Order: sequence, then structure tokens, then C-alpha cells
Amino acid sequence: MSATASRIARLAALAAEADPGPDPDPDPEADSGPDPDPAHHPTLLADRPDATLVRHGRVVAKAHAPDCDPARLAVRLRIAAHPALHGILLPPLPVTGPGGLLTLLPDGRPATRWPYGRRVSPDAPDAAPWEETARLLARLHTVAPSRLPGPVPPMRGPAKAARALARMRAAATPGAAPDLRRAATTVERAWTQLLPWARDESPPPRATVLCHGDLHLGQLVRHPVPDGPWLLIDIDDLGLGDPAWDLARPAAWFATGLLAPAVWSRFLGAYRAAGGPAVRPCGDPWPELDTPARALTVQTAALAVAKAVAEGRALDEDEEAVVDACGRMACAGPELADRPEP
Repeated sequence: MSATASRIARLAALAAEADPGPDPDPDPEADSGPDPDPAHHPTLLADRPDATLVRHGRVVAKAHAPDCDPARLAVRLRIAAHPALHGILLPPLPVTGPGGLLTLLPDGRPATRWPYGRRVSPDAPDAAPWEETARLLARLHTVAPSRLPGPVPPMRGPAKAARALARMRAAATPGAAPDLRRAATTVERAWTQLLPWARDESPPPRATVLCHGDLHLGQLVRHPVPDGPWLLIDIDDLGLGDPAWDLARPAAWFATGLLAPAVWSRFLGAYRAAGGPAVRPCGDPWPELDTPARALTVQTAALAVAKAVAEGRALDEDEEAVVDACGRMACAGPELADRPEP
């Protein structure tokens, strides 16, 4: 058995051990996956370099990234299970007993167990829970770190941006297509203009707020399925940092034309109405958002180039848009923040 197959088999066993049995109110989308009966058989949800996820009924087992720090992950898990995060983060399930929230697989990768939740449907973009996401972020950002198990690790958003650049550099070799090498050069120029903290080269100017670290719509689920409240998932990057980073991806999408102004206005308005501290309560939010939004634009573009090289294809329309935004950032300085507020 290969190492990958062994890991998947072990995760399937971990999920099955905690599965309470058939759900009396099953997820109506459950049968859309590769397994025709996920309530009784393991289903591979994802197998990426940074994570492998296997579902068995109402439980999902996750193998975290090979370079994951188990000690810091353990703190993040205790935070996710803390009462202060109830209704904000999906809580983990015990793995090794009432207090044990992670175990190590034979290959050394940390593994965890989670309740299964229903994700945002990619087929219904107009129903995406932007306001709910904003309110969850505002609640997360106002949790006092002093109440939580510690020491609370730093938020890993800038580190992920730096890893995206490293991945692009490794992909954009002389053998890559010329247009992709030119795109990589454009992304590099934008990267060099970011402030050092956004490149993970120095501490952020404010790092006292509990942040998610990798916010996008794929990081939400309804639990319990099918119509429970929305909760944030994936705590691998959770920690103390600048809360503007959690707003940066939708801000970047708005600034580059990938998110409709009306949607951005709803998201930002809901965050402010809920008392979120990432931006000022009214007026121009870009003094706080500009640097992290630029960083997330560069990160997105770097990953787009790396994936296009790996798949031997040209950039698609959305990927071209973020690379073009990097070009404007490199040439025109404040372009990203110059879009008027809706």
C-alpha cells in the first residue's frame, strides 16, 4: 500500500470510529460526491499537499500539512473548542480521549476529527453568505485573546503569501511557457513593493486580534446539516494578527473587479454593523485594507501562475485579472485602493 493510500485508510478509520451512525436529517447534497452512500462508506473529500480529508457519515478526519507544527496546532484546536468561540468556529471532535484533539499518523502528520458540515454551494453564487461571513469575522475579531488557551500563535496569513511566491518561483522555470514566465515577473514586481510585514519578513504593526488567517467562502459550513448556522472552519492559520487580513481577499476581489460593488458593500457594511475592529467604523476603509489586499492579490496571482504551469495551460480570465492587477500595482502604486467606494 502506498503512503497516500495508507494515510487515507487511517483517516477513514478515524472518521468511522467517531461516526454516530446514519443522520436522521441527512445533507441533501451528500449524494453528489463520488461515493453513492457517504453515510455508510468513507468518501475522500480532498487530497492536497497541505491536507487530506476523508468523510464517514457525520464525521470528517483531516491530515494536516507535513510541515504543520503539532504544538501550535494543539493550541489552535483548544481555542476552537473553547466556549468563547461557540457559534463562530466549528469545534473539533476528540481523537484520543475527552481532552485529546489531535493524533499523529504513522507518517508523522497530525490528524484531527471534525463534525461534517455543508459547504457553500459553488453552483449558487448569489446565495453566498457574505453578510453571515462578515458577522462571524466581527465576532471572531472581538474575542479577547486573554480568555483563550495559550500561548496564542501568530496568524499565518503573511506566511502563506510568502509560500505562494515560493511555489510560483519553483514552477516558473525556463521550461515554462513564455507568457507564464512574463506573468511571474509581473507578480514578482508587485511582491517587492509590499511592506515587509505583508511578505512575512517582519511582525505586523498590529497583532493583538484573533484572526482566521485564510478567509474565503470555502471556509464556511452549515452545521448541523442541512440548515444549521454558518460556522468558520480550517483553523490551521488561526492566531494573533492584523484583522484586516481576514477582509483582504474580498477587498482584493472588489478592487480587481472580481466581486460586484454591491456584494462588497453588503459585506463591509455587515462587518462594520457587527462592531468589527479591522477598519474604521465609517468612511474610507482602504488605509487599513490596502496593504493586506495587495498581498492577497499577489498571493492569488502567484498561485494562479503556479497552477497554470503545473497544468500546462494558459491563465483563465479571472487569473489574468489578478495578474493584471499586480501589473497596475507595480507600475502605478496606489491603483488598488483608487477604486471608489460603492
